[in-house]
Amino acid sequence: MQAVLNFPNISPEIFSISVFGIELALRWYALAYIAGLLLGWRLVVRLVKTDRLWPGGRAPMGPEQVEELLTWVILGVILGGRLGFVLFYKPGYYLQNPAEIPMLWHGGMAFHGGLLGVMVALILFCRKHGIMLLSAADALALATPPGLFFGRLANFINAELWGRPSTVPWAMVFPGDLAAQCPPGWEGPCARHPSQLYEAGLEGLVLGAVLLVLVYRSGWLKVPGQITGMFFIGYGIARFFVEYFRQADYQFITPDNPIGFALHWHGIGVTMGQLLSLPMVALGIALIMIARRRA
Repeated sequence: MQAVLNFPNISPEIFSISVFGIELALRWYALAYIAGLLLGWRLVVRLVKTDRLWPGGRAPMGPEQVEELLTWVILGVILGGRLGFVLFYKPGYYLQNPAEIPMLWHGGMAFHGGLLGVMVALILFCRKHGIMLLSAADALALATPPGLFFGRLANFINAELWGRPSTVPWAMVFPGDLAAQCPPGWEGPCARHPSQLYEAGLEGLVLGAVLLVLVYRSGWLKVPGQITGMFFIGYGIARFFVEYFRQADYQFITPDNPIGFALHWHGIGVTMGQLLSLPMVALGIALIMIARRRA
C-alpha cells in the first residue's frame, strides 16, 4: 500500500473576533500578503540607501518615495490580481455573477493579473515623480520573491491549488471532495503533489536568492532592466515547470481533456499557467538584451 502524508490540520484563520454581531477574522492568506509587502518594502528601502548598487552611483528614488510606491503597489496587486482571476480563469462565471467580482474574501487572485496591475501602477508612479522606470522596476522585481514565498505557503495552509495525483513518497492527502477525486482505478487514498510548496521554493527562495546574488555580487542593478528581465525569466520557467505537477483549474477539465490544458491538440498542450508564463520568459529575454545593448 502506498505511503502517504496527511495534510496538517491548520485552520485558515489565525483568530476571529465578533464586533456588533459581525465576525471578523485574520486569515493566513491576508497575513501572507501583509508580510510579503512589508518585507519587500524594507528591502527596497535598503536598496535605495545603497547608492553604489545603482547606475552612476545614485539611487533612482528616496526612502520617502518608496513608502508612497508601496501604496500604489498594494492597489495594483489587489485590483490586478482579482481582475486577472476573473478574466483569465472564470470569465463565464463572473459574467453571470458580476456582483461577486469584488468579494475578495471568497478567494480568487491571479499572480499574472497582479503583475499587470503592479506594472500599470509603477508606470503611473514613475511618470508622476520623473523616476527612471526600469530602475524602479528592478527594485520591485527584487522585492517580489518574499511575497511569492509567503503567498504559496498560505495557499498550502488553505489547502488550495494542490497538485496532480501522485505516488511519490511525499504525496499528500488534501481535504475536500475535489481533492479526493482521483482517476478511475486509482488504488488507495488520493494523494497529490504539494505543488504549493514546490512554488514557494522555486518562485520564492530560489528565484530570490538568484536575484540577490546578481545584485550584490554581479552589480546587475547598474544596467537598468536586467534584474526585471531575470525575474520574468526565472518566474516564467519556475511556473511553467510546476504546472506539470499542479492540478489544472477544473473549468478546463473535460472528458476529452482530462489534463486540463487551456490549449491542446491530440493530447498535447499547455495549461493556462504555462500559457501566461511563456510571454514572461520572452519578455525577460528581450529586456536583458535591450538593457545590455543600451548600456
